Amino acid sequence: MKHEILKVLGLRALNGGVYELSLSGASKMRAGQFVELAVPGFFLRRPISVADLEDGVLTLLVKEVGEGTKKLRESVKGESVDALTCLGNGFDLSSSSPLLVGGGIGCAPLFKLAKEFAAKGIRPRAVLGFRNAEEAYYLDEFARYCDVTVATDDGSLGIKGNAVSAARDIPHDRFYACGPAVMLRAARVLGEGQISLEARMGCGFGACMGCSIKTTSGYARVCKEGPVFEAAEVIW
Repeated sequence: MKHEILKVLGLRALNGGVYELSLSGASKMRAGQFVELAVPGFFLRRPISVADLEDGVLTLLVKEVGEGTKKLRESVKGESVDALTCLGNGFDLSSSSPLLVGGGIGCAPLFKLAKEFAAKGIRPRAVLGFRNAEEAYYLDEFARYCDVTVATDDGSLGIKGNAVSAARDIPHDRFYACGPAVMLRAARVLGEGQISLEARMGCGFGACMGCSIKTTSGYARVCKEGPVFEAAEVIW
């Protein structure tokens, strides 16, 4: 964990509920790790997964889900942001034929993962799931590094259905998934892989135990031992 003061470079809307926030001055992090940002007027920091990080420029894809993320959306260029960075454990890159499966805002950390595989000369397959076409985001960005399949619940874009059902027939040796809990539970049908969990966090670095989950090895903290876990070790 590092305590860093980042600078806002810019903010742009991706759809009605998701925005891209770019910050400068961040230390190197792996795909799957996250940061916690202080939001003026709020006691708890907001945990946000790393979507991209290049040359110190951190890209966060943020879903507006409450007053804190709404306030964060008001950030202006040049403003300072108090951040805890380099939190949690990231994805491994052991796959030679990776399948990335994202649902909603859970697609965000998979973007950096796709870039890390691409840097190794591996082009992943990615299935990105959304409720409808209006909620889809970053499709062109993913397509630079992945072969992308889109699934929407209502069939308004791509395959009608959820991301896991769309992924079942795609050849792979290992999957990497992030999204709502119902999707991650279902992802076990895809075989061996890793999942990135979302959780409400108090501290974000393992002190408060508020984000503990049950695993085959006992209780584990999403913020410290996770957020990335082997899919088979999580007890739902």
